[in-house]
Amino acid sequence: MTKLLDLAISAGATILAIYADTIDVSRKGDGSPVTEADTRAEAIILKGLAEIAPDIPVVAEEAVAAGRIPAPSARFFLVDPLDGTREFISRNGEFTVNIGLIDNGAPVAGVVYAPALGEIFWGTAGEGAFGAHVVDGRIRRQTGMASCKAAPKHLRAVASRSHMSEETRAFIERLGVRDFASAGSSLKFCKIAAGLADIYPRFGRTMEWDTAAADAVLRAAGGMVVTVNGAPLVYGKRDQAADSAFANPYFIAAGDREFLSSIRDQLH
Repeated sequence: MTKLLDLAISAGATILAIYADTIDVSRKGDGSPVTEADTRAEAIILKGLAEIAPDIPVVAEEAVAAGRIPAPSARFFLVDPLDGTREFISRNGEFTVNIGLIDNGAPVAGVVYAPALGEIFWGTAGEGAFGAHVVDGRIRRQTGMASCKAAPKHLRAVASRSHMSEETRAFIERLGVRDFASAGSSLKFCKIAAGLADIYPRFGRTMEWDTAAADAVLRAAGGMVVTVNGAPLVYGKRDQAADSAFANPYFIAAGDREFLSSIRDQLH
């Protein structure tokens, strides 16, 4: 994990150098924005993973957009070099570097680094989840094991800052959420893992590289991510009849697994 943390921090340093300068934005085939920070950070991560784990294939956002997709494998990395490109462009700081490891459809390890905020989170199945501050490129003041809490009577929800949908709003209202906050990128999962929020509903489009690393952190902290059918969110989805490869269905992330079971009837 130490090497993955160093790799995420290295990619983050490149992103911050561009963040401090002029940000040139172009558009991918699907109309989503992409910047030099996305491509340069991904190149750093791909090079590093090839050295760290040369036998494990990598599915990376910008590589997939360019048509470079590895053959299916039970064990593979999912990489989003800059999750929250819109947050990066608007300079609100809520963007992240994401490296997740998948094993037989489940996220088993992940690193989420928010370079502009100086925050990093990581988790490994069976070993727990952690958070720390990054100062001058080094991990400082480790906050210790992230902790999911049992869902309280008055729920605290977090949802997308840039991609809020009416379905998400309606779901939050049905649950009677008292406290609501918006946040960018994969930080929403990390807020739950750290016990700062209880639930994150996402009734909008996401891709596997958007969620894998933070999903791994949340699961390592004791939480869970399920689809609207109540099944765990799985990874490595190819040849989907209703959507493109690696696209996620709608999902709900929560720190309390029993709570997710209790609201199953409201997920549909």
